[in-house]
Amino acid sequence: MSDDLDVRGGGVVAVDTVTLERAAAGFAALADELAHIRTLVGSALNQVFAADHALAGSLVGSATDRLDRPVREAMQQSDDLAGDLRRTAAGYESAERTVGQALMQPGILTVQAGAGLAAFSPVLAAWAAAGTYLLAQGVALDGSGRIPRHARLLPVVSEVRVTLLPAPAGAAATAPRDLADAASRIPADRARVRVERYTMPDGARQFAVYISGTRSMAVRGGTEAFDMASNLQLYRGVRSASYSAAAEALHRAGARRGDVVHIAGHSQGAMVGSRLALEGGFAAKTLITLGSPVEADLDDRTLSVALRHRDDPVAALAGGGHADPVGAPGSIVAERTAVPGDVVLDLDAHSAAAYAETAALLDASPDPRMEAVRQLFDELDHAASIDVFEYAAERP
Repeated sequence: MSDDLDVRGGGVVAVDTVTLERAAAGFAALADELAHIRTLVGSALNQVFAADHALAGSLVGSATDRLDRPVREAMQQSDDLAGDLRRTAAGYESAERTVGQALMQPGILTVQAGAGLAAFSPVLAAWAAAGTYLLAQGVALDGSGRIPRHARLLPVVSEVRVTLLPAPAGAAATAPRDLADAASRIPADRARVRVERYTMPDGARQFAVYISGTRSMAVRGGTEAFDMASNLQLYRGVRSASYSAAAEALHRAGARRGDVVHIAGHSQGAMVGSRLALEGGFAAKTLITLGSPVEADLDDRTLSVALRHRDDPVAALAGGGHADPVGAPGSIVAERTAVPGDVVLDLDAHSAAAYAETAALLDASPDPRMEAVRQLFDELDHAASIDVFEYAAERP
């Protein structure tokens, strides 16, 4: 597990290859200057010996030897840094060219894939190719990964059947202890949406909703509401069966317009949650996204906690997010490389397990910006009662 966790307030971070090249040139010039100094010192020493000043030459030579080693090491380090910077800049430029070409032929791109997969299907390859390109560019091709604050889903009919499931045996109705605990509540089995209803000491109610990621790669047909068809619809701004299922689950659990809702989702569930925060009609107080392919321009009433992996092809579809931070003061983006290696993108980096590890790292982080998140869980822990509802979701 890589723990190179980067926590920031949000906004796009771009790689400027011109600056990298200039820095490389600076270090190369420094190496040349140090080499020139060594040459001058050596020449001076030869002149001393040539003048037959043996004792002086011996003393100067001894001092020169002591000075030569650190100068030589500094020269080598400068030369190495120049080479590293040039290779880094060339790598970014090469990735941009290579992946840009792959994007033109999305059905043939092969990347490192988890769970025994050697290559993506043409549909997944298109997503992976687009993700790689966006990662290199730092921006989405047409802005699809950045949802404007006033954007609304096209209201097409997305029929879905939502069914309340029996309560999990032995499951305690408690508030999440931390981010990792919250991430673990995102459904991964029969349920697609989990809703927790909190009755606070003053009688007010708050809700937490946890939304599943993609369960099927099907683009058409089948009963799965959280399929690739829903993914594509949401990414292009069209209401999906998965969005309808999450909204319906909240309503069935008792949430009404204006109620406080805390949202957490992985992958497609993060995309659904982002849309709920913008247009669901609830008072979205918190949005926790894991590997989201989009970033919503939330206002200052919603605390945004975004977990991203640099090597996650799905998270790359967000195009680096908005240029400026989004959400309430204290909102954060936590990013790391989940599967260090030679490949740019790795499907394993998108797994719920990988994001659970990132959540745990963030929980353990001393970063003061985590205080707002900890206060949230502490507030929910003081609820007078908690009710839990889990829902299945199917297309009719």
